[in-house]
Formats: sequence, C-alpha cells, structure tokens
Amino acid sequence: MEFINTFAGSPLDRAGNERRDPAWLGQQAMDPASRFLPMWQLRGLMLMGEPLSIAWRERAEVAPFLDAGANMLLLGRQDGRALFAVDVSAAGPKKADAPFKEVGKWIDVRSAATGCEQGEAAILAQARAMLDWHARHGFCAVCGRPSTMGDGGYSRKCDNGDCGAMHFPRTDPVTIMLVLDGERCLLGRQKIFAPKSYSALAGFMEPGETIEEAVRREVWEEVGIRVGAVRYVFSQPWPFPSSLMIGCHGDALSTEINIDAEELEEARWFQRDEIAEMVNSWHDQQKLRMPAPLAIAHQLAQAWLRGD
Repeated sequence: MEFINTFAGSPLDRAGNERRDPAWLGQQAMDPASRFLPMWQLRGLMLMGEPLSIAWRERAEVAPFLDAGANMLLLGRQDGRALFAVDVSAAGPKKADAPFKEVGKWIDVRSAATGCEQGEAAILAQARAMLDWHARHGFCAVCGRPSTMGDGGYSRKCDNGDCGAMHFPRTDPVTIMLVLDGERCLLGRQKIFAPKSYSALAGFMEPGETIEEAVRREVWEEVGIRVGAVRYVFSQPWPFPSSLMIGCHGDALSTEINIDAEELEEARWFQRDEIAEMVNSWHDQQKLRMPAPLAIAHQLAQAWLRGD
C-alpha cells in the first residue's frame, strides 16, 4: 500500500482536459454550485473546528475581489462541483477581512495542515503553490512584457504578439535521504534548526542528474560520505514555494564525516533505538528530536524503523 505524506492525496479531479476550454471554465466559474477558496498572503480561509476545514465560499462573496482583478485558478472538481482558489491579497488586510471576519480565520498552509483532513491539506498546498507562482511570474521570462493567465491557472502567455511565449508552473525536485550503515543512520542539523533538532540530508537536484546521482552528490558535498545503492521510498509535495521532496534511503560506502560548514552545523550517526526515541520526541524541546510527522524526514525514519 502506497504511503501518503502530508500535502499529498488530493481528492480532486484536476480536469486537465476540460480546463483548456475557456467556455467551460467560464460556465464553471459562474455556476451557482461552484465554490471558492479565498487566500490572503498565501493563507487559507479556514473554519475553526476540530478538525479545521476549508471555508469554501459562494461566488457572490468573492465577486468584488474578482471584479477588482484578483487571480482565480481552478483547483479541480469534487462531487460534480468545480472548486477555485482566489487570491484576495491585493485588497489589503482590512478589505480582505471585511466579508469573512465572521466566517473563519486566515491560517498559513503549514499550520492548517496539522489540524485538517489530509485531502484538504493537499488542496491547500495546491492553491498555495499555484497562487504563489502567478504572483511571481506576471512578466514573460523571454521578453519581459506582461503575461496573462490561461488554462484555468495552469499556464501564462506573453501578451507581446511578437513573442507569445508560453510559461507553465514549475515544481523543483529535491532529494531527501536517510544514509544507512547497518543499524545506524546519518542525520544533520543546520544553524537555523531549533536546539537538539536533527533531520535527513537534502538538496535540490541539478540539471542532467538522476535521483540516485543527486543523492550521492549531495551526501558527498555535505558530509564527505560515499553512498552506494539508493532506494526510492516515497515523495511529498512541499508548497514552500513549490517543491517535490523525493524520499530515499541510501547505503553508506564510507562512514567518516567531514561536514561542509556552510551547509551544516553538525552531522552524526544515530543508532536505531536513538532514532526511535527521536521520532517519538518530535514535540519535546528537551530531548533530541526529528521533525514533526508532517515532514517527510520524519516519515523516512519511520519507514526505516518499520523495515520498509
């Protein structure tokens, strides 16, 4: 059975074929059954309950923002109903709060994910990553002229008729790996980490690399250890801003640690029983600990402990 990490497991049909049709998109946007997720500064409007839930709104409630030029993108369909995200950030905090202050609260996606259902966390991740991409890519990377959203938010086209370049949202692949040596695994910590916190090594893939090559390169660069066999375990969307974490286990061919001080403050080998304690102590600031269950590093350690 496939393990589903936080921010994965969306219940939506993304309507990849239908969203190419402007007429269909227009019909869905005006359909009274459609619902809209307001996002302010990449925070989602959430209903405060147990669990938290997305505060889907009707079109009339977001129409003033759409009329003012707010970005709107199609998230997909669920139970025959189209779902959209709307970026109300340009309205400013007071205007954005006014129609929704009695509805819910603006909560950042990472915090919301710890308190809502897994499928809703995946929807929030999709909305955050996509709206952030549009906010950063209003101009053509080829000629510098303004670009316009298309395909329900899944493309942008340069407005310059002599250019007309198409641009598409990008996902940055990141390898994250537990390096194993028998009953030990390697963890590191950066200076920005909270005290006593350790995590798996990670790094962005470079052009022309395989996953296995990226794992070996990153481990060698950060801690001076050679890695042999690399096994893919599972992945995780990470919408901060838009990465795909590719989780792996790798077998160490050497064990002497020589850290790159610009990348890490410390790296060390931990025994299996220490890792078991650290994943269970993720919330205890007085103990050695690994990241929270939301993070793929936590789940990679759990998978190793289970023998996966």
